Amino acid sequence: MGSREELMFNKLGTVIAALCALLALTTLGVSTATAAPVKVNLGGGSGLLLPAGGGGFSACTLTAIGHDQNNALIGLTAGHCGDAGTPVLAESSKAAGQLGEIVYSNEVLDYALIRFDAAKVNPIERVGGVTIRGIRTQAPGFPEIGCKEGRTTGNTCGVTWFSDGFAHFSQICVVEGDSGSPVVVGDRLVGMVNAYYFFGCIGPETGTNIKPILDDLRQRGVTDFRVI
Repeated sequence: MGSREELMFNKLGTVIAALCALLALTTLGVSTATAAPVKVNLGGGSGLLLPAGGGGFSACTLTAIGHDQNNALIGLTAGHCGDAGTPVLAESSKAAGQLGEIVYSNEVLDYALIRFDAAKVNPIERVGGVTIRGIRTQAPGFPEIGCKEGRTTGNTCGVTWFSDGFAHFSQICVVEGDSGSPVVVGDRLVGMVNAYYFFGCIGPETGTNIKPILDDLRQRGVTDFRVI
């Protein structure tokens, strides 16, 4: 049997060990809490990166982001930006890695449906000079002024020349990389940018109107698309 001094020393060692263990657990808890992933802000007008051949990326623009009838986080961009199965990254946060994937691409209407990871993406209604608070299914027409927000040329506006029901033709300035840009009248989404004729920023610009896209989405099982 040990002396009183030995017993006191052993008890002191036990107390110190317990305090060290408690401190370690507390520190671990703080580290875990502060290590929570930060979501990437994305909205209509945000730049997207999509893997292309040779290990590079092609750049396009997000048309809009919102939810379907099941509250899944989805978005739209131009169809020629990628086929089904193409990963989607944010140009502003490339290090965050893949944030979504194209699940359907329509060559005729030239639009693509993206399913985003809600744990990684925070949907926002304003990017640059464009705010999207709703959808207008009426096609834009002369002399309405349409505006867009693109990852290449930013916020530009121009007169709408006419619409043929599926597509619109306008004087909005666009160049490569602006494909998929939201076209708005006020704060209502009316279509997307798909191409330009003749010369960039001289145009005219053309793109698919939102109504035929919504009609086609219903045939793909997306019966309701709500921005934000």
